Amino acid sequence: MRHVYRSLTLVAVLLVTAGADQTTFAARGIATRSTVYARHGMVCCAQPLAAQAGLDVLKAGGSAVDAAIAVNACLGLMEPTANGMGGDLFAIVWDPKTKSLHGLNACGRSPLGLRADRIPPEPDGTIPLYSPYSWSVPGCVDGWAELHARYGRLSLARDLAPAIAFAQDGFPLSPVIAGDWEHSIHVFKDKPGFADVFMPGGRAPHEGEIFRNPALAKTLRIVAEQGRDGYYRGPIAEAIVNYSRANGGFFALEDFAKHRSEWVTPVSTNYRGWDVWELPPPGQGIAALQLLNVLGNFDLHAMGRNSADFWHVMTEAKKIVYADRARYYADPDFANVPVAELIAKPYAKQRAALVDMQHAAQRDLPGEPAALNRRETTYLCVADESGMMVSLIQSNYTGFGSGYVIPELGFGLQDRGNLFDLRPGRPNSYAPGKRPFHTIIPAFVTKEGRPLMAFGLMGGDMQPQGHAQVIVNLVDFGMNLQEAGDAIRFHHTGSTEPTGTVMTDGGVLHIEDGLPDSVLAELRRRGHRIEPESVGAYGGYQAIWRDSVTGVYSGATEKRKDGCAIGY
Repeated sequence: MRHVYRSLTLVAVLLVTAGADQTTFAARGIATRSTVYARHGMVCCAQPLAAQAGLDVLKAGGSAVDAAIAVNACLGLMEPTANGMGGDLFAIVWDPKTKSLHGLNACGRSPLGLRADRIPPEPDGTIPLYSPYSWSVPGCVDGWAELHARYGRLSLARDLAPAIAFAQDGFPLSPVIAGDWEHSIHVFKDKPGFADVFMPGGRAPHEGEIFRNPALAKTLRIVAEQGRDGYYRGPIAEAIVNYSRANGGFFALEDFAKHRSEWVTPVSTNYRGWDVWELPPPGQGIAALQLLNVLGNFDLHAMGRNSADFWHVMTEAKKIVYADRARYYADPDFANVPVAELIAKPYAKQRAALVDMQHAAQRDLPGEPAALNRRETTYLCVADESGMMVSLIQSNYTGFGSGYVIPELGFGLQDRGNLFDLRPGRPNSYAPGKRPFHTIIPAFVTKEGRPLMAFGLMGGDMQPQGHAQVIVNLVDFGMNLQEAGDAIRFHHTGSTEPTGTVMTDGGVLHIEDGLPDSVLAELRRRGHRIEPESVGAYGGYQAIWRDSVTGVYSGATEKRKDGCAIGY
């Protein structure tokens, strides 16, 4: 394998010049590295070893889906601070055979045996975060199975082989992930099973230190040999249910046996000639579409990125859209979510009229069309020689999830159920067997029916804000793929949330360093409360662009993470 990995640095040459479509992107920003170009395939993710594993799968004849599964399985081992087999998954796939996009919702439901009146609320009325009350059935592995059944070329065992080998033999921990791991210890160290798996020697592993997870290797082998049934109807489900019974949980075998992912039709809006695609609720993807629709009513290019008007409009538009997010987004099997009305251009024009250019809104109120500041998620994208492109996101919700870990399986359980609203009679109100409001969202861009870009940006409530900022950077300011991710971002927190928390003080505006002091002073004068924030809170971006003339792929990755873009 060593000679293969050496060759990757040669074939993934960091070119400076752009491909045919990329010539439309004049350099309008500052990039921390060059965009990566390749003809036959591309992988972008948050950990270089995982990216190399995905590229090996492509070179072995695997599809973009095969490679995406391989990358995700490796990330569950290498980046457990963000994702794993105990979490959920969403994906958008461009199928070159049908010349269309297909969406997969692989998120789990609340336990059938847990009723809302049995959940002791926190003082703010929410479901306890790091507790069995927040567990929902993990959907990740079923998502792998669905994707593989439709688009896989290699065996599932081949796709999982790199992760199994790394889990058994070990791998050196990368810097950003090591830092997140260390910061998580004080929260999770006393949770049942956590230290057994994630604190070898009684501490977090250090940057560059070899970490092994033989229990996870064994679990992955079960899935490799038995498929989804090994997880949802076999020994893995049995182990989770036994652990649940021993630790105050509410899982039953029926919850796993009944679980199924759902293929869904992505929805879109047109932003200045680009069709931007997201998945419908229970995820928050349509918030990005709503945000772009509102921003389309303003001349952002004329404002310029170094103006107070630009950052004011971006922030105020976000507040308006997130009011609707809190009011309407929920599991469509349990609530009537007016998706078409929410992403309609006339509705966006009405909402845009609410922006006061001189004053920051202190409250956000939902319109009437006909919880979430979490950064721990992983996003990846893959493209293959046939033209298939995959945009995939996977998460435990809060880092290591609930912190409850099954030692014999080598992974922990997500806490996505915390996002339910415990107040009855609302779209996102808790119910047994229901999918909670979801933050993780993959995205895609097409133009005139052709695939342009698979992209995403992890980070809880940052995600729709980040999606919109990337598109604005590309379309309104002509940045190239890497510049669009490296550019200064804002992150507004404190909007009304689907869990019931209401914004009454305008929230907090976080902007990365680099803007003139005069711009920040003017934003404060308009009523924005500006505070610093850790670099990780601004999300983690990956993107793959396909030149529609030459078929050449370009890849970009997040400067704020450990990852890389690599192709062949």
